[in-house]
Order: sequence, then structure tokens, then C-alpha cells
Amino acid sequence: MTKRAMFPGIGSTPIRTRAAVLAAGMGVTAAMGAGIAVAADDGAKDVTAATSTATAVKEQAEAQAKAGQKAEKAAKAKKDAKSERGEKKAERKAERKSAPKKAAPKKPASWVSPVKKYELSASFGLGGNMWSQKHSGQDFAVPVGTDVKSVHGGTVVKAGPNGGGDGPAYGNAIVIKHGNGTYSQYAHLSRIDVSIGETVKTGEHIAKSGNTGNSSGPHLHFEVRTTPNYGTAVNPVQFLRGEGLSL
Repeated sequence: MTKRAMFPGIGSTPIRTRAAVLAAGMGVTAAMGAGIAVAADDGAKDVTAATSTATAVKEQAEAQAKAGQKAEKAAKAKKDAKSERGEKKAERKAERKSAPKKAAPKKPASWVSPVKKYELSASFGLGGNMWSQKHSGQDFAVPVGTDVKSVHGGTVVKAGPNGGGDGPAYGNAIVIKHGNGTYSQYAHLSRIDVSIGETVKTGEHIAKSGNTGNSSGPHLHFEVRTTPNYGTAVNPVQFLRGEGLSL
């Protein structure tokens, strides 16, 4: 038996072996190439993913920065508006403080003096030869022709010579009835400018002062009475002071 018969295939071994090796090598190379391709593809995907993540993070950071800037601008605008309102408020307050205050409407006086620029002369209750009894009123020393005013609103109940009916000692006289049940009398007048039944207001002109009747010189004789007639007089200065006048 020959060696080739005993060991079949020995003669072809080197060639077949090389072929097998080449085939195996090519298989390995192909397998490695495929693996490398897969790895490269995975790497590209990782790079793309990383790039996308970095871009998203950057965009998010930019968005947050813009939001922060917007919030900061809004807060500043709010602060500025508040400051402006505060300044305007302070300006208005300063203007109100510096502006001249309007005087409250002056309330009309309830009672007034019968004449202005006077001197008090013979007072109530004074004794002397000028009167049959004590002095029944308060004398206001003023020149003839001085304006005489009603001390309070009321109705004229006496007006004329002879003291308006109270006697010649009073000369020309007026008596006014007031709403509180009191009466005021004005005597020794040079002129009477109202008539009986006429309604007068507080401070209204009613006559001119004079020196008529039993008078020692130009003056206004003024009385406050509890009735329209002589003999019911009260202290006129005390009464008017009780109504808030300074005489």
C-alpha cells in the first residue's frame, strides 16, 4: 500500500490548508470589519446623542437666562412704577401742604354790637341827675350820624319820636323784638330808617345816631329788655357778652 493510500489527502494538505487558512482569515476579517462598522455606527450615534444633549442643555440655559432677564426687567419696571407713584404721592402731599388753606366759611354772627368804633360811657344801673331812676341802658359814645345796626334779627315793634312811645327823654327811638323773647332799644337817634312791622336781619342798618331827647351829647342809648316797654331792662353789656361779644 502506498503512503498516499494509507494517508489519503496528505498530498493535497498544504494547498487545502492554505486555502482554509485564507478562507478563515477572510472570514475573520469580514467579521472584524462588520464589528468595526457596527462599533463605528454606535459611536456615531453616541456622538449625535451627546451633541443633541449639549444643544438641549445650551438651549435650556439660554431660555432660563432670557426668562431671568425678563423677570428682572419686570421687577425693575414694577419697582420703578412704585417709586414713581411714591414720588407723585409725595409731590401731591407737598403741594397740599404748601397750598394756602381755604378759610372755612365764616358763620354769620348771632349777635353784633349796635355801632362800631365807640367808647362805652354811662353804664347800666348808674345813678345821677340825668335819670329819674338809675340808668336803664348802656351808652355808646359816637358822633352824630354813625350807622346804627340791629344787634340781632327780629321785627320792629316801635319806631318814632317820643321814644317810640316810651317818653320824650329817649328822643327818636326804635324797639325790635327778637326770636328768643328779648327786645333791643336804640335811642337819641338823629334818623330812623325802619318802620313798625318791618323784619330786620342781624347787623342790618336801622338808623343814624344823634343827640335827641334827654341827652348830654352825641351817643347811642342802647337797652336790652324782657318786654317792649320801659322798666324791663337788663344789663345789656352783660347780656351781649353772654352771647359771645367783647365790648
